[in-house]
Amino acid sequence: MELGIDSFAAVVSDPLTGVTLSPADRLANLLEEIEVADASGVQSFGVGEHHRPEYLDSAPGMILAAAAARTTRIRLNSAVTVLSADDPVRVFQQYATLDLLSRGRAELVVGRGSFIEAYPLFGLNTQDYDSLFQEKLELLLRLREETHVHWSGRHRAPLHGQGVYPRPYQERLPVWVGVGGTPESFVRAGLLGLPLMVAIIGGAFEHFRPLVDLYRKAGAQAGHAPESLRVGVHAFGFVADSDAQARDAFWPGYARMLETLGRERGWAPPNRAQFDAACGPRGPYLIGAPDTVAAKVRHVHGALGGVDRLTFQMTNVLMPHAQMLRSVTLLGTQVAPQVQTL
Repeated sequence: MELGIDSFAAVVSDPLTGVTLSPADRLANLLEEIEVADASGVQSFGVGEHHRPEYLDSAPGMILAAAAARTTRIRLNSAVTVLSADDPVRVFQQYATLDLLSRGRAELVVGRGSFIEAYPLFGLNTQDYDSLFQEKLELLLRLREETHVHWSGRHRAPLHGQGVYPRPYQERLPVWVGVGGTPESFVRAGLLGLPLMVAIIGGAFEHFRPLVDLYRKAGAQAGHAPESLRVGVHAFGFVADSDAQARDAFWPGYARMLETLGRERGWAPPNRAQFDAACGPRGPYLIGAPDTVAAKVRHVHGALGGVDRLTFQMTNVLMPHAQMLRSVTLLGTQVAPQVQTL
């Protein structure tokens, strides 16, 4: 199993000083997190895409390109690219360029996004939410197979064999499909034979097993080899020297984030007892001491019938930078060695 980290490049306030980091300082800290992850043995690092004032990752490829220049081993991916609201030609060109800069360490995780701000920003209709993604994914996959593509669709001007450059360092640029809980999304990824990244931010991991089985069944029926049907999981995670330290460190920023989203979406305020339960042995959060987190990773692996990559959503809006770097180091040096043979 591979262990990775995903960041949403959220604006961060230091709880010790009360000072909100400037965007430049926050991005500098994020690049240091990626450098430490690379040095510690974490195997992948993803940067999300948002178009909101509390995030700094509207152009994740730029952040990853800066990270490519500072790292040597870690794989670098989007988490996720909101493909529905972008041009597949530009997405391919950007990540092919990242692949060249990193000498073959770039990957794409593509999805429709859990926020809708990108759609009106780029003049798109949310009523086309699914057709936009389906069509643009089809074109993206064509682009990675062919330099000169002949293609037409509803949502983009046709291509008449123009060359799309540069070509990536890897023979085939890896493309994962990021999904939530929609069965049709699992089936589509399986039919295409693409690796699957499942966002699990609530509910027991076991509840997702039927959907993962649906993905594997669809892939097998489409004739794809089992080894090509890779399963990844994206979940809240954080590591500290003890369970209590991890929970106490993560809770304030977690609560602040959910309070902000809750006001928009009508959610109930976050509850500390529920958070602690979610960090427990059967809960969906991988938050605790290294041995606790490693045990939870093994549980996730068994609950879903095998997991190839588990990425920790560690972004926290009230986290001292030193604590975040400590967590990254513990994940790579103390958790990853315990689960690498799964």
